[in-house]
Amino acid sequence: MTEMPGNLFTGSELLAADGLGPWPILMRRDDIICLKQACHLTARTEKTIRGWCKQYGIGSQPCPGAPLEISAPALEMVRRGDIAALELLREGRRDHPRVKRYFDHLGIVP
Repeated sequence: MTEMPGNLFTGSELLAADGLGPWPILMRRDDIICLKQACHLTARTEKTIRGWCKQYGIGSQPCPGAPLEISAPALEMVRRGDIAALELLREGRRDHPRVKRYFDHLGIVP
């Protein structure tokens, strides 16, 4: 299994204008997958998925010790290197054609 490079996007592309870093991806119940599902979906290792979650803000832990919750559409966007779609999703523009395409691909209602 070939791993993708750990740094698909530069840090400056992910920083919000307020200097606080990227806004979190707001997830609905239907968008969320667990780490095991993420590994299966992408054919990547747990280490890679955890790294992407940390680097690109596509997952969260509701509280310490809780399972990692990952945005399936955001994960797919990172996997494909589609920073534009990821940033549109981060802005909450789920109905944008570029974002909606990922939801449709995954069978999730935006």
